Amino acid sequence: MHPAPAKLDDLPPPLPSEQIVALNRPKKDLHTHRTYSWNGWDFDVPPGVFIPGATSRMIHERVLDGTIFVRGRCYAAMGVGLGVEALAAATQGARQIYALDVDPTSVSSAQEHVARMLGPGAVNTLVPLASDLFDAVPRGVQFDVITFNPPAVNEKVSTDPAVVRNVCEGAPIVATFFTQIVERDLLTADGEIFLVISNTADLRTIIGNASEHRLRAEVVHRNDWDDGVVTFVFRLQRES
Repeated sequence: MHPAPAKLDDLPPPLPSEQIVALNRPKKDLHTHRTYSWNGWDFDVPPGVFIPGATSRMIHERVLDGTIFVRGRCYAAMGVGLGVEALAAATQGARQIYALDVDPTSVSSAQEHVARMLGPGAVNTLVPLASDLFDAVPRGVQFDVITFNPPAVNEKVSTDPAVVRNVCEGAPIVATFFTQIVERDLLTADGEIFLVISNTADLRTIIGNASEHRLRAEVVHRNDWDDGVVTFVFRLQRES
């Protein structure tokens, strides 16, 4: 089945504010040491670093099974967190993996997990950067694949800076993401962006902004969680 173009009128508006807040209440153990397991990999989760949720796994699964194709390509994992998608990309033969996160602890965690689970050979393909979006990426670098599950929730669900950073920066962070990609020419001619967003965010504004930046968006996956939340995986490419 061919991907469907993302038409703004077909995208749902944000859920009501009170529902968004209720669905995104932070867990009380965020600032403690925790563990996480996925695909037979065991992760140490430092205080302040989020455990991946179901929407993040929509990226992890697709990188691991090759649906998001990274073999031989330069890949940017934006908001890398624990490094799950970096691990998946390394096993799939990505040529280079930029592990990007605004939180230095997350970047260190990603680097440590790749080293421990896959060894020095995988680490040689990893470029770990603590970066506010692409700010720390050297000029001239271009990516064949970029993935991002942005903290675009439409309501402030907490005053905790770690929660805001990981959950509820809103649509403006995605607008800045698009602006940097276009103004810094970060995407190769046939490069792909995979963006995961739900109707807890302002989907129409975000995808409308992509169009303004001449990025063509297609829906490659839609998931209804049966609680009012509908999550989309968008594939974006440069317009010809």
